[in-house]
Amino acid sequence: MAEVLDPRISTAPIDEPAKQVVENPRVMLYTRLRKSPYFWKSRAHGVAMYSVYNHTYHPRHYGDPVGEYWALLNDVTIWDVGVERQVEISGPDAFDFTNMLIPRDLSKCAVGQCKYVFITAPDGGIINDPVLLRLEENRFWLSLADSDVRLWAMGLAHAGGWDVRIEEVDVAPIQVQGPRSREVMVDLFGESILDVPYYYLRHYTLHGMDVVVSRTGYTAELGYEIYLYNASRDAGRLWDAVWQAGEPHGMRPIGPCHIRRIEAGMLSYGSDITLDTNPMEVGYDYNWMVDLDQKADFIGKDALRRIRAEGVSRIMVGVEIDGDPLGTYNDGSMIERFPVLSEDGTAVGNVSSACHSPRLERNIGLAMVPIEFSELGTKVGIETPNGLRNGEVVEKPFVDPRKQTPKG
Repeated sequence: MAEVLDPRISTAPIDEPAKQVVENPRVMLYTRLRKSPYFWKSRAHGVAMYSVYNHTYHPRHYGDPVGEYWALLNDVTIWDVGVERQVEISGPDAFDFTNMLIPRDLSKCAVGQCKYVFITAPDGGIINDPVLLRLEENRFWLSLADSDVRLWAMGLAHAGGWDVRIEEVDVAPIQVQGPRSREVMVDLFGESILDVPYYYLRHYTLHGMDVVVSRTGYTAELGYEIYLYNASRDAGRLWDAVWQAGEPHGMRPIGPCHIRRIEAGMLSYGSDITLDTNPMEVGYDYNWMVDLDQKADFIGKDALRRIRAEGVSRIMVGVEIDGDPLGTYNDGSMIERFPVLSEDGTAVGNVSSACHSPRLERNIGLAMVPIEFSELGTKVGIETPNGLRNGEVVEKPFVDPRKQTPKG
């Protein structure tokens, strides 16, 4: 079955304009629909379909999502993630202000460390789930998922009188992911790259280009992200350098491998998580993600305390879905979500992400259901575009629950 996508996303050719010198890269930041700094480099490999992410064209896949999945599991891949906008927060109040934005306790985040975080609303809803990078004592990057956070942060800073600078910087990442990514990165940066721990970062200079390299990635495989300064100027040079180092190792360009991230139980903003969901409902009610005992206040703290005390009425679970393969990705943010039905046919929840896992040889998905339907082994009906299927609530993540693979 082909990938299920919103027909409004155009697959028409996008012609390269005449080459121009971008004298003011900030102009690129405010177009209604823009291109990643790596757009033309990734496109040269034969992008088959684009979606739009953070108001930016995003390579969805290169014609063979299943082949890309196996390349990620077995070899090494390169992924244009220039769509991940970098919002920088700096200034005298940067630590306290950033700590107010998120439920995690930033006093436990050292300079040179990265954290996966939620940005929460006053009612506890999830505004975004970026990776936070702490570059200096009072300088942070929020590597954003698909929602506008800069204006939210600017409004809070102005209203609260915070002494911070909030800007989108000319920095764009690419991801090098897969079991052979380590060899590629050693060829690029030397043996010192092996000393970077999981979810930490290090500054490098590569062929005169300043970069930050982190042991992170949205794949649940061993991998790295390379954040390029002056991306509007140097993106082509960085892509070529990485590709040249990767070719001897069989590097392949890929889009977001949703099969792998669903196997890992990783969440997709706009699909699995939105303003209408809170961390407790999606299974992140842990002290490391929502620290309600920290002394510092944060937006949504009172609401999340109340939610924890009262308990949630629904929760995200893993599901298996029988029948023919559902395809490489069914995205609840782009199509209607699959209704989850009780035994009497009443709609009680929905599947927000689903796919066919080639290595598990079954259909799997993430579903939001009432608490009374969350027990392992619960049988449900799932209404797919091809008709009603039988489903069962199962353990998630479906693969590598302790993340031993990316930790290396």
